[in-house]
Amino acid sequence: YEITTRLVGSEMCIRDRTMATISFFCKPGTRPFICWQSKRRSVNSRPMPDKLVTRGLVLRATETKEADYILTVLTAEHGRLAVIARGARRRSSKLAAACQHLAFSELVLYRRGSWHYLDEASTIALFDGLRADLEKLSLASYFAEMAEAVTSEDLPSGEVLSLLLNSLYALDTLDRPNELVRAAFELRLLALSGYEPLLDDCAMCGRTDPAEPVFDAAQGVVLCKKCAGPAGGLPLDAGALAAMRHIVGAPSKRLLSFTLEPASLARLSVVCETFAAAQLDRRFKTLDFYKSIKLT
Repeated sequence: YEITTRLVGSEMCIRDRTMATISFFCKPGTRPFICWQSKRRSVNSRPMPDKLVTRGLVLRATETKEADYILTVLTAEHGRLAVIARGARRRSSKLAAACQHLAFSELVLYRRGSWHYLDEASTIALFDGLRADLEKLSLASYFAEMAEAVTSEDLPSGEVLSLLLNSLYALDTLDRPNELVRAAFELRLLALSGYEPLLDDCAMCGRTDPAEPVFDAAQGVVLCKKCAGPAGGLPLDAGALAAMRHIVGAPSKRLLSFTLEPASLARLSVVCETFAAAQLDRRFKTLDFYKSIKLT
């Protein structure tokens, strides 16, 4: 330390380069009294923000400033989070891989104000197979947009995250039809989000095996064609109805453990898409893009 001294009456002061003062009070008839007065807080004394370690999937990555991202991340414990990743767009950034769209990683976050900031990240799964197939990637993006629509911050979303990860894995690795995976994801996600349809029997007559079944997407119920009356409904068949019941009630590990004839799968696909649009009351741009890719 570079120490200087000065006398002020009966008080001797010693000042060091941290701008702190030690005062020696030497009054006649008393013992010396030492007082420490800090003039400036040391940089190292600043309290560090609490860190949060969690696993999350990037639903959306938005470029901001020169080299940053604003990430929309879905976690099991904390729901959907908005995370700023500083410098993640630089080629040398260690955060770049974990900031990719649909990357699943272990994240170390800290919070300042209303924002979370990404401090460290370690990737767990990048689903590389999706990135090599434009149709699958567009469908996966639709899944992510749907998941963002039904989740919120600070509301645990473990089941939704599990469903999304399993569906991405099915597209990436399993040899299952895209339309089957899409229908299963849409219907199961709606059920988890409080929009579970009533499929056990006809909502009008109570028949467990509705005659010529149809589905009312606005009400979320299955009906016999006769019971539906002039309003009608979306046509089902026995296979499509059985698949819907399986999707809603099956354990998550067996969600996709069924097969359908092409005609039944086509009906299931129409019903699940229409039901999602009716209940969530919105269009999804990623779905429109997926459909345009299918047509080419």
